[in-house]
Amino acid sequence: MKRPFQIVVLVLGGVGLLHASLFTDLYLNYVKAGMRPLLIASGALLLLLGVAEAWSHRKPDEGSAHAEQHGHEPAGETGHGHSHASVPRVAWLLFLPVLSLLFYAPPALGAYTASRETPQEVTQQEHFDALPPTSPVPITLTDFTRRVQQDRKRAIKGRTVEMTGFVTPDKEGSGWYLTRIIISCCAADAQSVKVRMYGAVALPANTWVSVLGTWHPAGVLGTSTASAALDVGSVRKVARPVNGYTDALPLPTTR
Repeated sequence: MKRPFQIVVLVLGGVGLLHASLFTDLYLNYVKAGMRPLLIASGALLLLLGVAEAWSHRKPDEGSAHAEQHGHEPAGETGHGHSHASVPRVAWLLFLPVLSLLFYAPPALGAYTASRETPQEVTQQEHFDALPPTSPVPITLTDFTRRVQQDRKRAIKGRTVEMTGFVTPDKEGSGWYLTRIIISCCAADAQSVKVRMYGAVALPANTWVSVLGTWHPAGVLGTSTASAALDVGSVRKVARPVNGYTDALPLPTTR
């Protein structure tokens, strides 16, 4: 890879990061919202490095010119008149992720990932606050699972809850799950939490939905034998929320 192309990679990389994190919300497909300032700074730095490298490339190499005037070869060349200081050809592969940021960005993690991994185990919780008297009760998938399997007071019994997530079809084609993917930093450390849905036909995979329903009786409520499942009363399509990579109550949508 020649020096001009190295400059192009730096500039396009910077522009791509700025496009994804400063001018659009594309970065939310891969990292948490809190990473945005670091992405913007990284994009600006790459862009500045590319511009600085391009500017320095315009200036004549005084050392090389002086050497040529005295009949010597430039320092980076051998007696055969070619340079051994070039970047390995494999560096051309850097163009792929750079161009993908600008022209074809991979979609957010979704049903494909969730269906191929074991759901994250919920942590133990001893004390549960009283559920609000409102109906339906907005609740996260994790909190719903904890209350079903750990709340000895069985406060979730008979209560209509509202949960939001995306559709993940069962691998055996016998139903579907409401799912949220959780990341600590970026898409590489993603884990999922899922609740089985009963009584409603699944929408297409990765469709974000808000579901109303009650606990599906299976196992002993308040113990680990209880199934994290819901008898669905209604399903409503929604847009992906800003905090789509957390298992939290939905925030305003990204679109």
